[in-house]
Amino acid sequence: MSADCPLTSNAGTAPFADPPTEALVATVVEYDDEPDECTIYPLHADEDERVTSWISAKRGSYVQLDEMR
Repeated sequence: MSADCPLTSNAGTAPFADPPTEALVATVVEYDDEPDECTIYPLHADEDERVTSWISAKRGSYVQLDEMR
């Protein structure tokens, strides 16, 4: 199962009225037998860009931003 959610919030506060042109989408794929995976890619990417302009991370390999400051 996967869920798409545009990353259009301002540091965890209210959503932007007009998402910036560089907005991102995060798709989370849940697996039964391995860690879930989150893939982030540009919101307005065409099909060709989606396969080259992305980053993925498995659950457990990322941390809260505040923990790294």
